[in-house]
Amino acid sequence: MTASNGVKLKPGDTIGILGGGQLGRMLAMAAARLGLRCQVFSPDPDSPAFDVVQNATCAEYADVEALELFANDVDVVTYEFENVPAATAMVLAARRPVLPAYKILETTQDRLIEKDFVSKLGIGTADYVDVSSVGTLRTAIERIGLPAVIKTRRFGYDGKGQAIIRAGDDLEQVWQDLGTKSAILEAFVPFEREISVIAARSASGEVECFDVTENEHRDHILKTSRAPAAIPDELAAQARAIAEKIASALDYVGVLAVEMFVVPGNGSKAAVLVNEIAPRVHNSGHWTLDGASISQFEQHIRAIAGWPLGKPVRHGDVVMTNLIGDDILSYEQWLTVPGATVHLYGKGTPRPGRKMGHVTEVTPARKP
Repeated sequence: MTASNGVKLKPGDTIGILGGGQLGRMLAMAAARLGLRCQVFSPDPDSPAFDVVQNATCAEYADVEALELFANDVDVVTYEFENVPAATAMVLAARRPVLPAYKILETTQDRLIEKDFVSKLGIGTADYVDVSSVGTLRTAIERIGLPAVIKTRRFGYDGKGQAIIRAGDDLEQVWQDLGTKSAILEAFVPFEREISVIAARSASGEVECFDVTENEHRDHILKTSRAPAAIPDELAAQARAIAEKIASALDYVGVLAVEMFVVPGNGSKAAVLVNEIAPRVHNSGHWTLDGASISQFEQHIRAIAGWPLGKPVRHGDVVMTNLIGDDILSYEQWLTVPGATVHLYGKGTPRPGRKMGHVTEVTPARKP
């Protein structure tokens, strides 16, 4: 078997998942429904994904011996988060197929490389400049203008590792607070709304996209997702085509999310700009668990198992609400809401900014 083709699992085979968070938990649950086993590898002994699998490995990602034993126990390896060390992925890829291919991480783990990749495909993004010092930051601001957004090139999510720069800000302090020597400055995008597309691609090149999702963030963390997004059909088709183009150009196998901005265009027509790529199942796709005929998690499992992808059919208008921090304390109230499904991740003490669960509300489509 190779990393890009030839993987064909059968019921009873085992998938190895790198990362033990809620995404790994939901992937394992989706696999179990299809008769596939999962083994989770995570350095965190309190990983919520450990609760739903029979076998787990709690070790550091740099523990080569533990990785080799893990590889011996599984038939294919995937990720639940993209910041897996490259060396970890390489060790595993020498022993088992790793899907999506670990080389894709080289593109998606670095915001500058990712932006360059998207731009070379002829897909629009915000203007951006590589920044490596306060001096280059000043030069970048002269080119892009203010306000602008500075981000670390690596290891940022949920608003971490980024800041908005406005006129009058102390650039020395901004650079010091960022705590990196590798950053990217992006022009601030005056967007109408934020959207995302969850796309699945098989090893044979088949692509299936879920309906475009509209997202609202609170304190840089996703709070609600709505499907379908309140955008014209033409724009939704454009967004799906962009996600498909990116997945195909990466020779991707599995589910990925493409986050985008809807921006005012010339005249009355809006346009779409790509913000980021997430090479994994994604928070904005959680609505698919209850709101579609197939979830993003099952779709990912099917893709990496070499099984046919499903054709997603949305059950109605769907709203997904994240339970963040102390929001989890109101879970019982959600249990009484008609049409709502509550998902709790089994995490410990709630902390500000920590995703503890989510709720999906489905309003069935009226038949004509």
